[in-house]
Amino acid sequence: MPVDKKGFYVRPETTFRSTISSEPGAQFAPEKGRYHLYISYGCPWAHRTLLLRALKGLEGIITVDAVHWFLDERGWQFTDGYTDSLYDTKFIKELYYKANPDYVGRFTVPILWDKKTETIVNNESAEIVRILNTAFNDFLTPENSSRDFYPEPLRAEIDQVNQWVYETINNGVYKVGFSTSQEAYDQHIPPLFDALDKIEATLGKDDYLVGNTLTEADVRAWTSIIRFDPVYHTHFKCNIKSIEKDYPNILKWARRIYQLPGVAETVDMDFIKKGYYKSDVKNNPNGVVPAGNGPNLAQPIV
Repeated sequence: MPVDKKGFYVRPETTFRSTISSEPGAQFAPEKGRYHLYISYGCPWAHRTLLLRALKGLEGIITVDAVHWFLDERGWQFTDGYTDSLYDTKFIKELYYKANPDYVGRFTVPILWDKKTETIVNNESAEIVRILNTAFNDFLTPENSSRDFYPEPLRAEIDQVNQWVYETINNGVYKVGFSTSQEAYDQHIPPLFDALDKIEATLGKDDYLVGNTLTEADVRAWTSIIRFDPVYHTHFKCNIKSIEKDYPNILKWARRIYQLPGVAETVDMDFIKKGYYKSDVKNNPNGVVPAGNGPNLAQPIV
């Protein structure tokens, strides 16, 4: 993992940043069945896109393949029942080289792939979420097309929440977990729990993070929160508090979203745990996977 000289984790930027548009002459136009998502059920960034696909009812519009949970120096791979239905590749990196033979960079998921031109449209999860939110509305039922997770009146507030949630929680757990010095760990652990306290306070008043309605701010936070107790609390040493024991409002919110139609099917906790505990041999050299799955998200909300 990339760290600086003081042991601080630094996340690299993504590189494919195109969009899907109905504008005349657009390189990537919205079409049913044209686009494909490559994801990992273990990756919270990829999970965002799978979650938005479910919330928008895009299952019949955009196809999906998932990589295997194991990640090593060769990158994400297709093996042991996890296959690339388009090209039967063995590694995600083959898709990057198919899109650009001279590609230099990381081989990450998610990937939004164009089957027609056989290239990557976008590999930035935040941008893919917004593409899925609106680009395919013409193919959806009125109910699904009307669901807007980035509504105009709330965009400024959503952007603001996204920024601090990203810095302190989404990426914050990685800053803590991948710290290679005590200085780095000690610097990043307080902002993480300050942010969780802030979310807890917000959800004590409202059902959702912005405008008391489900938005992409919830989508982006939720995929990190459901991994917190089973993974980050132990594996990344984020153990000052837990969601189940210390954040009742966050837990209720997590269950509320999990119990929406189609959402539970995007969560594979066994895959998630194996992906972290067996792949990250630096933090867990023996590959032992803890038994606990965190709080029961299917439990009725009270």
